[in-house]
Amino acid sequence: MRTGYLPVKRGVLAGVAISAALTLAACGSSAGSSSGSGSSSNPLAAGPAKGTVVIGSANFPEDEVLAEIYSLALQAKGIKVKEKFNIGAREVYYPQVAKGAITIIPEYNGALLTTSVNKTSTAATTAEVDAALTSGLPSGLEILNPSAAQDSDSVTVTQPFAKAHHLTSIADLKSVAPTMVFGSAAEFETRSDGIPGLKKNYGVNFKSFDALGDESGPITLAALTDNKVQAADVFTTTPQIATDHLVALTDPKNNFAAQNVIPLVYKKGVNQKIVATLNLISSKLTTAGLISLNQAVGPQKQSYQAAATNWLNTVGIPA
Repeated sequence: MRTGYLPVKRGVLAGVAISAALTLAACGSSAGSSSGSGSSSNPLAAGPAKGTVVIGSANFPEDEVLAEIYSLALQAKGIKVKEKFNIGAREVYYPQVAKGAITIIPEYNGALLTTSVNKTSTAATTAEVDAALTSGLPSGLEILNPSAAQDSDSVTVTQPFAKAHHLTSIADLKSVAPTMVFGSAAEFETRSDGIPGLKKNYGVNFKSFDALGDESGPITLAALTDNKVQAADVFTTTPQIATDHLVALTDPKNNFAAQNVIPLVYKKGVNQKIVATLNLISSKLTTAGLISLNQAVGPQKQSYQAAATNWLNTVGIPA
């Protein structure tokens, strides 16, 4: 759970803690559009022109590059687009979507459900979460098809450790966990889907817990790769999963609720062409693809537009 755009990070959308580089990318990128809007210091100031869809984003790089993908693909279909990126937390942008000031925004289904629709929901799988959203969203809003891409918590180990102990799933940890130190931000030790959830759902009991100084950030990643901890809570779209050859163990019992990337739309502002285009994007977007996008706008320092264009070209969607 993230203390920002996903649980615990689901509540305030403070940004992705995957690396300082991503934060710098957010500050330095130029997420422009053919409508000439892009990011602004007051992105909700101006309303859309008639016949224009407004694409919003939260204030962290992953969400902004997803919004850029939506924007470029829709513009290629002849749709007039106004970009209002880098808006801020869900508590700021969600009411704007509800009243139609924002037409489309990339969302995370589990985060949206437990922060804005039903805070007591226990839905865990993608199907359960989407069903709860469909029944609970205001009548003017709709979620479209979920992508396979998920930005969620994971129990992550190094590749050598996974190979040595034949680990692919959290369930595989049961016999080796008593020799392992688990590392994460302090709140993971008591969170319902943290250490208590792993014990309840998988019978996993770690030797000890190391409260680290960040959440899936440089401190956590260094502790893992230096073998200070043998497992850690790492977000599944963290670029270092690829660059440091880490292994995010599968979660067959859904200890961590689904966090699929999903378009949230204001119904009156979209038509069949828009819906079909966004659903096509979702059908192509994977967690591995999202890691690559985060690498592009983070360590590789590409603009959102360049990263989005490259991804669209790679999956065969006109941009």
